[in-house]
Amino acid sequence: MSISQAPVVCTVASADRPGIVAAVTAAIAASGGNILELHQHTDRDVGAFTARIEVDAGVDLDALQGCFDDLQVSMGLTCTIYEGGSRPRVVVLCSSVLHCLSDLLARIDLGELSCDIVAIVSDRTDAADLASRAGVPFFHVPVGEDRARQEAAVAALLDEMAPDLVVLARYMRILPEHMVGVYEGRMINVHHSFLPAFIGANPYRRAHERGVKMIGATAHYVTAELDAGPIIEQDVTRVTHADRVSDLIRLGADLERAVLVRAVGLHLEHRVFVVANRTCIFR
Repeated sequence: MSISQAPVVCTVASADRPGIVAAVTAAIAASGGNILELHQHTDRDVGAFTARIEVDAGVDLDALQGCFDDLQVSMGLTCTIYEGGSRPRVVVLCSSVLHCLSDLLARIDLGELSCDIVAIVSDRTDAADLASRAGVPFFHVPVGEDRARQEAAVAALLDEMAPDLVVLARYMRILPEHMVGVYEGRMINVHHSFLPAFIGANPYRRAHERGVKMIGATAHYVTAELDAGPIIEQDVTRVTHADRVSDLIRLGADLERAVLVRAVGLHLEHRVFVVANRTCIFR
């Protein structure tokens, strides 16, 4: 018997049907679990059911897993148990703009994010000193003339590190489809625009040229299509005709920090569900 020593999170995903909540909560009760928090949602457009349930310490994890396995067979439910107290392994990819990386390191150090950055990988050397001060291994993988070789080297590093989550903290390279596919739902990017506006490079310059009155930042899961993955978090701030591109970059940096750390936090707490290329988030 494996009794949980800390609260656990259970997630449920399936096609919608009657009796899901009753069956799952009965399984938790039969395993000695006490529910602390329960969120559920049905996406009526696609008929998808999702739920996040926090269960207090003291639940019999083996019994609960057995019940969930039975529900997989009898009802087609995908139920996952996440034990409390674990610290997911995170690899951060960055280039020469470091404010998002710096903020992530600070939040982890302050205990605001429960994870460990096990490696920082970059196509530039700018982050080496920051990584050294944080005591995190740094890997410089320059692009040079052979982009495919650089991509293969990054993929090999990720494979070696076996991260639970990959964070693109202003990594200014487009990743190949084969690399992205391995980390589907486990790779988060921050884009310096309020997507779907200004996809791709130089969004602040293009926003300034367009004369926008509001700029934003977006954190999303990475997919093969550029800047088109499921959106996790966004934020905006107003700008005026008097703001230059440099002002937009400065104002946008704070938005980027905020949306990335919120998105990472939501993911680490198992609060994000992807349904039909959009997200359901239980806050």
